[in-house]
Amino acid sequence: MLLCVGDFFGENNDELIAFKNGNKVVPVPTYILGPNDESVSLEYQNLNEGEICSNLTYLGKRGLYTISSGIKIAYLSGIEGEKSDHSFDVEDVKAVRNSCFINKTSAGEYRGIDILLTSQWPFGVDNVGDQKTDKTTERHADSKLLSWLAREIKPRYHFAGMKGNYFERLPYRNSVGSNTQLELATRFIALADVGNTTKAKYIYALSIAPVDKMRLMDLIQKTTDETPCPYDSIDLMKDVATKSQDTSAQFFYDTNSFNDDGGNYNRKRKGLGFDEGKKRPKRVFDQEKCWFCLSSPSVEKHMVISVGDNFYLALAKGPVDETNILILSVTHIQSASLLTEEDWKELEKFKEALRKYFKSEKKVVTFFERNYKSSHLLINVVAVNEDLDWRIKHSFDDRAEEYNLNLETIPRLTEATQLPEKGPYFVAELPDNTTLMTRQMKQFPLHFGREVFCNSSLLNCEDKIDWRESVISKEEEIAMVKRFRDKFKPFDFTL
Repeated sequence: MLLCVGDFFGENNDELIAFKNGNKVVPVPTYILGPNDESVSLEYQNLNEGEICSNLTYLGKRGLYTISSGIKIAYLSGIEGEKSDHSFDVEDVKAVRNSCFINKTSAGEYRGIDILLTSQWPFGVDNVGDQKTDKTTERHADSKLLSWLAREIKPRYHFAGMKGNYFERLPYRNSVGSNTQLELATRFIALADVGNTTKAKYIYALSIAPVDKMRLMDLIQKTTDETPCPYDSIDLMKDVATKSQDTSAQFFYDTNSFNDDGGNYNRKRKGLGFDEGKKRPKRVFDQEKCWFCLSSPSVEKHMVISVGDNFYLALAKGPVDETNILILSVTHIQSASLLTEEDWKELEKFKEALRKYFKSEKKVVTFFERNYKSSHLLINVVAVNEDLDWRIKHSFDDRAEEYNLNLETIPRLTEATQLPEKGPYFVAELPDNTTLMTRQMKQFPLHFGREVFCNSSLLNCEDKIDWRESVISKEEEIAMVKRFRDKFKPFDFTL
């Protein structure tokens, strides 16, 4: 994959038309940051799930993106300034910081993140003693907010652009703080403009293991050329750091936590080549605009039942009944097909806990995922009385026949690689260990899974097929969540 920083679009983007029309194809999955000035903001409007054209995707204004190999990429678009489409402010850097810490319950667990992408440089990063920095193109002042963010989240690699020159800083060692007891190192790399006349480096190839899978000794190993953190001696707005720490604490300890808003194409395109493994990441939304990222400031916290390291349980909006909950990824992952081995293990723990819980209630449970025109991993959970077990597959078959769908029976899901690597799909895991799947998604019915369970042979509540027709009051949601949480408590491994 290719990750781009700096100005992707310019004044004339006519050569992009052939790619949008399908006459040309971007050769490698490419992900870009947002606009740095108002003149190119129009290029980012009316995008289909962030897609500009095939293989060219806008990451979003800010967020944390985990790719299939487990690499975590934090990103922040724009330049420091008052809130707008092409700028970021204090709230934006706090949101990115909180996204990185959302599933860590103690300082000992945090190992930093793999990559931070920004267009603007952090203030003070070029304080390197005798190392020379080419400052021939000061397009924008450096940002103290980015210095604070980098010091907080401690990326292994921080890539930036916008100054027109290539600069690879000596690695610096982050100080131990309240966020982690590890002295983690960061490498800052600024990329030059593509096609620059001085032939300065504008692409950086990188192949790394995810920080969460590295041996601790490798992670903290020191080099002979490293320097102290360049941000430690700078006043980086202590009030922001304090507020950010307080905000993150509510995610660590408030288990009642459930939406986050969130380039020249010709000569000034910048990027870094990155080999992330076999799977291509899916298109993603800005975490600010996603209704399900747990770090979202507008999240409906009262809907959440249980929070693990990588997944959480929440009551479904407009539930068909009290058993109708959701399993969602804490961070921004599009589908179960992109899960890492570690992610999959925790997902299975949640499923098994739910199976045991519903068995104690004399019910059987079905899990189904609809990966079609969706941006966030969401697995529906519905349970029915044990004596209705045999009817579930018949109900799926009947609905599939009605819509002329071919539901294929596949082995029980044990790993993400059993799911389609590319393209949409619908998959359902039945109580009898039968797994049904289809890739016929072009005109797939929006509420197919709910139709199966709301029909007269199972829950007999066809008036609830559309979740919008069965939305309940906030007070009812709170009460329903409390009842579920209390009964599920003996089976909840997160406690």
